[in-house]
Amino acid sequence: MAIALHPLPAGVREIPAPELFTYPFCYEPHALCIAATREVQHYLRQRTEWSDELRRGKMFGVLVVARGRERGFLAAFSGTLDGKTRHEFFVPPVFDLMAPGCYFQEEEAAISLINHKIAALLPHMAEHEQDVALLRRQMEEELADRRRLMQESKAERDALRQRLSQEALAVQEPLLVRQSQHEKAEYRRLKHAWEQRLLACEAPLREEQGKVRLMQRERHERSLALQRWLFGQFRFLNARGEERSLPELFAPAVPPAGAGECCAPRLLQAAYAEGLRPLCMAEFWVGASPADEVRHDGRFYPACNRKCRPILRHMLEGLSVEPNPLLAGRAELLSRLHVIYSDEETAVVSKPAGLLSVPGKDDSPSVQEAMRLRFPQATGPLVVHRLDMDTSGLMLIALTEERYRLLQGLFIERRVHKTYHAVLEREMPVGEEGDIDLPLRPDFDDRPRQVADREHGKPALTHYRVLGNRGGHALLELCPVTGRTHQLRVHCAHRLGLDNPIVGDRLYGKPAGRLMLHAYGIEIETTKPGQRGEAYYDRSSIIPYDEEDIP
Repeated sequence: MAIALHPLPAGVREIPAPELFTYPFCYEPHALCIAATREVQHYLRQRTEWSDELRRGKMFGVLVVARGRERGFLAAFSGTLDGKTRHEFFVPPVFDLMAPGCYFQEEEAAISLINHKIAALLPHMAEHEQDVALLRRQMEEELADRRRLMQESKAERDALRQRLSQEALAVQEPLLVRQSQHEKAEYRRLKHAWEQRLLACEAPLREEQGKVRLMQRERHERSLALQRWLFGQFRFLNARGEERSLPELFAPAVPPAGAGECCAPRLLQAAYAEGLRPLCMAEFWVGASPADEVRHDGRFYPACNRKCRPILRHMLEGLSVEPNPLLAGRAELLSRLHVIYSDEETAVVSKPAGLLSVPGKDDSPSVQEAMRLRFPQATGPLVVHRLDMDTSGLMLIALTEERYRLLQGLFIERRVHKTYHAVLEREMPVGEEGDIDLPLRPDFDDRPRQVADREHGKPALTHYRVLGNRGGHALLELCPVTGRTHQLRVHCAHRLGLDNPIVGDRLYGKPAGRLMLHAYGIEIETTKPGQRGEAYYDRSSIIPYDEEDIP
C-alpha cells in the first residue's frame, strides 16, 4: 500500500516551517500541526463505521514533512483501528504483525491452540479433583472413627488395670498389650488400604496435571520465543539512514509490550522510508478519557516515556531538534527562590515554578542544592517534602538531622497541613466544596504521569473549595489529606474528580505559560502540650494568577 501524503490546507501553506523539529516529550504544537490535526479530525468524522471505537478513545498523530519545496503531512493511529493495522489514510505500522501469512499469526494460532487444549482438560480435572476430595473425606472419616474406637478400647483397658489386683494384672497384662498391638496393626492396614485407593483415584488427575504442565511450559517457551522474534522485526530508521532493532534500543532491558506501535515511531519511520524531511509533529487524543488515565478529546499530548523514549532518541538522531524546554533557563530560576523564614532549625522557602525540588538526572539546579549553599552549616537531607517541578510555593527545609526526623514523623502522622491555590480551566460555582477520593498509582508506561486505579492504587484524598471565578477560570483552595505524586493535578483533571484541569497542566490538561498551582500555606501541629503550632504563608502570591499565563 502506497504511503498517503496529504496536502496541507490552502490557508496555512504559506506559514513558515519551524527551524527545529519538535521535541516530542514536551512541546506546544506548531500551527502546521494544528491545521493537519483538523484535517485528520474532519476525516474521522466522515468514517461513521468507526464512531463507537473513536468514542471510546484513541491516540492519533500528524507529521508535517517536506519533499523539496512540496510540503504535506502524514497521519497515524496507535495500535489498531477497526481491528486492523493498516488503513489508506494512515501510514503503515513499522512492522505489520497482522499481515496475512505472517509467522506471528501462525505461531500465535499455535499458542492459542495450546490454550484451547488446556481449557478442554480443565473440566475433567475438576471432576477428578472432586472425586479425589470425596474419597479423601471418606478416608478421613473412617480413620477418625477407628481412632475413636481405639481410644475407647484403651480407656477400657486403663480402667481394668485400675480395678485388678497386682496378681490378676500380672496375668491379664500380656493379653491387654496384645489387644493394643492388634488394634494398632489393624489401623495401619486400614490406613494403607485407603492410601492405595486414594493413589489409584488420583492417578488420572496426576496424568492430566502432567499434561497441563507440559503444555504450559511449551506455551511459555513459544510465547517468549515469539516475543523475541517479534521484537527483532521492529527495526527503526533515523535521519542518517541508520537502522536499529527494539532489543538493541532497549538493551539491557526487555522492550515493553506494544513498543513501536505508537504514532510517533510510525510517522518518522514512514517519512524516512519515503525520503521525506520531518518538519514538526504532534499527537492528539480523540474520544472519551479512559477510566484510569486523564485524556481529553482534541488535546495534544507528548510521546510516552517507557515505550517511546528509547526509540525516539534513536529516530531523532540526524535531525535538528528543539532543546528540551524543561531544561531551559533553570539557572535563572534560582534568583526567584526566596527564603521567607529561617531560624537555627528550620527554613521555609518559596519555590518558583520550573525549579526541581531535589537533583534530577541532569545538571539542572534544585532547591536542595541551593539550600546546601545557602546554609552550609546544615546537616541531614535538608528537603523534608517535595513540590512538583511545575508547582510553585512553600517548602520546609530542615537545617538539623533532629528537625528533619521530627518533621518527617509529623508528615507521616498527617500533622502537617498544606493549602494550595489553583486556577482551573473552567468556572465553577463559588463556595462549592467537597472531597475527591480517587486512589492513584504511577503510569508505568509513561512516568511521571499518574493514573487512577481503585484496585491497585494508593489512597488519595483531597478537600477543595471554590474561592471565586475570574476571566472564565475558577480559583480553588486545595487541601491534600494524603500526599501522592501529582495528586492535586489528577484529582482536578480526572473525569471522576473535578473534570476541570489546572491551567497550564501539560500532563493532564494543556500547556500554558506555567502550571497555575501554588503551595500557599503550611501549618504544623505542635508536639508539646500548651504550645502553639507553626504556620507559614506565602502572601506574596496568594493566587498564582498572571494574565499572560492564561491562554
